Amino acid sequence: MGTVFPSAEWLKALEEKLNSDERYAQVARNWEGDLLFIIHPQGKLTQEVRMYLDLWHGKCRRTEMMPPAERQAAFVLTAPYEHFVSILQERLDPMTAMMTSKLKVRGSMAYMMRNVPTVLDFVRCCREITEEIL
Repeated sequence: MGTVFPSAEWLKALEEKLNSDERYAQVARNWEGDLLFIIHPQGKLTQEVRMYLDLWHGKCRRTEMMPPAERQAAFVLTAPYEHFVSILQERLDPMTAMMTSKLKVRGSMAYMMRNVPTVLDFVRCCREITEEIL
Protein backbone atom coordinates (compact mmCIF):
# COMPACT_ATOMS: atom_id res chain seq x y z
CA MET A 1 0.00 0.00 0.00
CA GLY A 2 1.27 3.48 -0.89
CA THR A 3 0.82 6.90 0.63
CA VAL A 4 -2.90 7.19 1.36
CA PHE A 5 -4.72 10.53 1.68
CA PRO A 6 -5.61 11.47 4.40
CA SER A 7 -3.21 9.85 6.86
CA ALA A 8 -0.27 10.64 9.11
CA GLU A 9 1.96 8.89 6.55
CA TRP A 10 0.64 11.12 3.75
CA LEU A 11 1.28 14.22 5.85
CA LYS A 12 4.85 13.09 6.66
CA ALA A 13 5.47 12.35 2.96
CA LEU A 14 4.23 15.85 2.12
CA GLU A 15 6.59 17.40 4.67
CA GLU A 16 9.50 15.50 3.13
CA LYS A 17 8.44 16.48 -0.40
CA LEU A 18 8.13 20.18 0.47
CA ASN A 19 11.56 20.16 2.12
CA SER A 20 13.28 18.41 -0.78
CA ASP A 21 11.54 20.03 -3.76
CA GLU A 22 13.74 22.79 -5.25
CA ARG A 23 10.91 24.24 -7.32
CA TYR A 24 8.67 24.60 -4.26
CA ALA A 25 11.54 26.14 -2.27
CA GLN A 26 11.99 28.80 -4.95
CA VAL A 27 8.31 29.55 -5.57
CA ALA A 28 7.43 29.65 -1.86
CA ARG A 29 10.56 31.51 -0.70
CA ASN A 30 8.50 34.46 0.59
CA TRP A 31 5.57 32.49 2.06
CA GLU A 32 4.97 33.04 5.79
CA GLY A 33 2.05 31.27 7.39
CA ASP A 34 0.97 27.98 8.82
CA LEU A 35 -1.97 26.00 7.45
CA LEU A 36 -4.64 23.91 9.09
CA PHE A 37 -6.71 21.66 6.83
CA ILE A 38 -10.06 20.60 8.26
CA ILE A 39 -11.59 17.77 6.25
CA HIS A 40 -15.23 17.07 7.00
CA PRO A 41 -16.27 13.41 6.93
CA GLN A 42 -17.98 12.11 3.83
CA GLY A 43 -18.16 8.74 2.05
CA LYS A 44 -15.25 6.52 3.16
CA LEU A 45 -14.01 9.19 5.57
CA THR A 46 -16.06 8.63 8.72
CA GLN A 47 -14.55 11.22 11.06
CA GLU A 48 -13.14 14.72 10.75
CA VAL A 49 -9.43 14.97 9.92
CA ARG A 50 -7.23 17.94 10.82
CA MET A 51 -3.76 18.32 9.36
CA TYR A 52 -1.40 21.09 10.43
CA LEU A 53 1.58 22.37 8.40
CA ASP A 54 4.03 25.03 9.57
CA LEU A 55 5.22 26.60 6.30
CA TRP A 56 7.95 29.23 6.27
CA HIS A 57 10.00 30.58 3.35
CA GLY A 58 9.81 27.51 1.13
CA LYS A 59 10.21 24.95 3.88
CA CYS A 60 7.87 22.91 6.03
CA ARG A 61 9.10 23.24 9.60
CA ARG A 62 6.59 20.78 11.07
CA THR A 63 3.46 18.76 10.36
CA GLU A 64 0.99 17.23 12.75
CA MET A 65 -2.27 15.31 12.65
CA MET A 66 -4.52 17.21 15.04
CA PRO A 67 -7.46 16.24 17.20
CA PRO A 68 -10.57 18.42 16.72
CA ALA A 69 -10.33 22.06 17.78
CA GLU A 70 -6.82 21.85 19.20
CA ARG A 71 -4.87 24.35 17.07
CA GLN A 72 -5.42 27.55 15.13
CA ALA A 73 -3.31 28.70 12.20
CA ALA A 74 -2.82 31.76 9.99
CA PHE A 75 -4.81 29.93 7.30
CA VAL A 76 -7.57 27.44 7.95
CA LEU A 77 -8.88 25.61 4.88
CA THR A 78 -12.12 23.70 5.43
CA ALA A 79 -14.10 21.50 3.05
CA PRO A 80 -15.91 18.20 2.77
CA TYR A 81 -13.70 15.23 1.94
CA GLU A 82 -14.92 15.06 -1.68
CA HIS A 83 -13.67 18.59 -2.44
CA PHE A 84 -10.16 17.81 -1.17
CA VAL A 85 -10.19 14.61 -3.25
CA SER A 86 -11.36 16.53 -6.34
CA ILE A 87 -8.44 18.95 -5.95
CA LEU A 88 -5.95 16.08 -5.57
CA GLN A 89 -7.39 14.32 -8.63
CA GLU A 90 -7.22 17.55 -10.69
CA ARG A 91 -11.00 17.65 -11.16
CA LEU A 92 -11.25 20.91 -9.17
CA ASP A 93 -8.85 23.84 -9.46
CA PRO A 94 -7.71 24.92 -5.98
CA MET A 95 -8.15 28.64 -6.69
CA THR A 96 -11.63 28.06 -8.12
CA ALA A 97 -12.45 26.00 -5.04
CA MET A 98 -11.45 28.94 -2.82
CA MET A 99 -13.27 31.55 -4.88
CA THR A 100 -16.51 29.52 -4.97
CA SER A 101 -16.30 28.59 -1.26
CA LYS A 102 -16.04 24.87 -1.99
CA LEU A 103 -12.84 25.27 0.00
CA LYS A 104 -13.53 27.75 2.77
CA VAL A 105 -10.57 29.94 3.73
CA ARG A 106 -10.12 31.61 7.09
CA GLY A 107 -7.17 33.96 6.98
CA SER A 108 -6.07 36.60 4.53
CA MET A 109 -7.58 35.81 1.15
CA ALA A 110 -5.68 38.83 -0.21
CA TYR A 111 -2.40 37.17 0.87
CA MET A 112 -3.47 33.93 -0.83
CA MET A 113 -4.30 35.81 -4.04
CA ARG A 114 -0.92 37.57 -4.00
CA ASN A 115 0.71 34.16 -3.67
CA VAL A 116 -1.20 32.09 -6.24
CA PRO A 117 2.01 30.48 -7.63
CA THR A 118 2.90 29.27 -4.12
CA VAL A 119 -0.59 27.86 -3.56
CA LEU A 120 -0.54 26.07 -6.92
CA ASP A 121 2.93 24.63 -6.38
CA PHE A 122 1.94 23.44 -2.91
CA VAL A 123 -0.98 21.59 -4.52
CA ARG A 124 1.40 20.13 -7.13
CA CYS A 125 3.49 18.68 -4.32
CA CYS A 126 0.37 17.25 -2.67
CA ARG A 127 -0.65 15.58 -5.92
CA GLU A 128 2.81 14.14 -6.52
CA ILE A 129 2.97 12.31 -3.17
CA THR A 130 -0.60 10.99 -3.26
CA GLU A 131 -0.49 7.33 -4.25
CA GLU A 132 -3.94 6.34 -3.00
CA ILE A 133 -7.08 8.00 -1.72
CA LEU A 134 -9.11 6.50 1.11
